[in-house]
Amino acid sequence: MKKYFFTSESVTEGHPDKLCDYISDSILDECLKQDENSRVAVETFASKNKITIAGQITTTAKINAEEIARDVLKEIGYDNEQTDIDYRTCNIDVNITTQSPDIAMGVDTGGAGDQGIIFGYACDETENYMPFAINIAHKLAKKLTEVRRNKQIPYLRPDGKTQVTVEYENGEPKRIDAILISNQHLETANMDQMKKDITEKVINKVIPEKYIDVNTKIYVNPTGRFVIGGPLGDTGLTGRKIIVDTYGGYGRTGGGAFSGKDASKVDRSAAYMLRHIAKNIVANGLAKKCEIQISYAIGMSEPLSIYIDTFGTSKISEEELVKLIKNKFDLSPKGIINYLDLKKPIYKQTTNYGHFGKGNMTWEKVISL
Repeated sequence: MKKYFFTSESVTEGHPDKLCDYISDSILDECLKQDENSRVAVETFASKNKITIAGQITTTAKINAEEIARDVLKEIGYDNEQTDIDYRTCNIDVNITTQSPDIAMGVDTGGAGDQGIIFGYACDETENYMPFAINIAHKLAKKLTEVRRNKQIPYLRPDGKTQVTVEYENGEPKRIDAILISNQHLETANMDQMKKDITEKVINKVIPEKYIDVNTKIYVNPTGRFVIGGPLGDTGLTGRKIIVDTYGGYGRTGGGAFSGKDASKVDRSAAYMLRHIAKNIVANGLAKKCEIQISYAIGMSEPLSIYIDTFGTSKISEEELVKLIKNKFDLSPKGIINYLDLKKPIYKQTTNYGHFGKGNMTWEKVISL
């Protein structure tokens, strides 16, 4: 019997890095609403009561990046510069230029917007074909935001993190060994009450009883205090939560982040496509777990390489799976964009609680192979 422990983390929408991701994706969506051919590569940096937005945008859309950023801060619930950041008083600096014509030259003809290595992954551990640990971590983080917004736990602030350690036996999730939740709170919050509230209203509502036992360790704000949070407690930056965005450390991760990039950037669009393919290989019963890698060269439309690993679980050879993929799917950037309908303003939906495992996204659709 082989036993091991694996840990994954997630963050709430108020985490400073996720705040930046959400601003960048909100700007992208606004561009795509007005001009579906927008080229967008926007980074956001959040620090003490200041948001800096920079990048390259080529579009006919008329946008107000500062207004978008303030709306995001307000939506998340950031309104206190003494403890995190205030949407009303923070300074917002915008420095946006247009896409380099040297890059546009290759993208205009349907080529990749950059070189890159990209991975996709799926397994049969959960109903949405995501690894068990990251799936639970996302559900906990989402629940933290829900109980804050609906005032079930009224003293919570927007910034928070979750972490789940899963005990595996013979490759299958057996139990949860440890749960760690750190959430920003008001100065007046009582830590004993907070642990009780989060255990009852978050953990017990999310995690099936069969995975928790008397030996499961639960930690809530283990430092004992988390009043200063958001960009005041920790600077935020677009693209810094790539493991949270993907598979929680299970499976490899490619060389680029997602948020703030339009679909001509294969870091994002090809990662969505490879998730789609890997998920369908598992969903069609061809393997219990599947990881795929492809690589691109800037300006070139076809991948330089395709690699697949089913970890010894495939019913057919991996060479046959590669052949199936090549015959079934157009993996050029243009082909991916058309197949997954990636010119729509859908990206704010992807920002929080992982880009994968959400049933309403086109790359999560199950098809027949």
